[in-house]
Amino acid sequence: MSTLTERLESLGLPPLPDPLAAPIADSHTHLDTVAEMVGLTPEESLEAAARVGVARIVQVGCDVEGSRFAEELARTHDGVVAAVAIHPNDAARLAADSPAALAEAIDEVDRLAGAGPHVRAVGETGIDLYRTRDQEGRRVQREAFAAHIAIAKAHGLTLAIHDRDGHDDILDVLDAEGWPDRVIMHCFSGGADLARRCLEHDAWLSFAGVVTFNSAAPQREALAVTPHERILVETDAPFLTPAPRRGRSNGPYLVAHTARFIAERLGIDEQDCCRMLDANTSAAYGGGWGLADGGEER
Repeated sequence: MSTLTERLESLGLPPLPDPLAAPIADSHTHLDTVAEMVGLTPEESLEAAARVGVARIVQVGCDVEGSRFAEELARTHDGVVAAVAIHPNDAARLAADSPAALAEAIDEVDRLAGAGPHVRAVGETGIDLYRTRDQEGRRVQREAFAAHIAIAKAHGLTLAIHDRDGHDDILDVLDAEGWPDRVIMHCFSGGADLARRCLEHDAWLSFAGVVTFNSAAPQREALAVTPHERILVETDAPFLTPAPRRGRSNGPYLVAHTARFIAERLGIDEQDCCRMLDANTSAAYGGGWGLADGGEER
């Protein structure tokens, strides 16, 4: 049987980074999509993550099937919690095929949101004006986003937001519906001004591998103005692989590169940065979970 190192190499994946100085969490990832697109099973992804000190992950759903997978993975794996939702682009596509199908999908998200304390968030939901260009689809996205906000509030869950070219629309909907107690701006894509607007509502800003790219000056400016206790780190695997592995597929184990980049940019010790990021993830998702917190029951 091949070793994990050989397995990663056989799939064309980057090698394991050096282990981090303290455990952290990947605050947003898609192990089902990693398995589908890359070939690395969820168990292998979790093993690789653990090898480098990524002790916890948030498995995020983007449709009904993915949300069910997230709920099951979190229910059966200590160290994993789930987020459930219909992605804004999927919401627009579903409604175009059948408004009833979208309503049924949102009802299933509501059911999964109440499945137990292993489900910590409603997400990823939000607005995507990059891939959804027609006005009807954008209207549907706003309505679906509002419905997800209501679900998060009803269940007392965190809201994890997808924002692609939809900054003002997202803030408009949140202001109209009322911000939930805990909001995460997943894969933060704005600059310092947007960061300040989100921070006014005590949102957490989650930085993916994009922040390591040479082209990401706005995201680095946002990182610089964000209070340390409001910073999260994520992979969004299998997408957005951080430097120095950009151009290859991503996995939760590679969040180590982004965490080290954040520590360097903030000018703080790696161990202190890891502890900060891990504590922030616990706070953002409503409390600690799994073995990383002493093996306490979820």
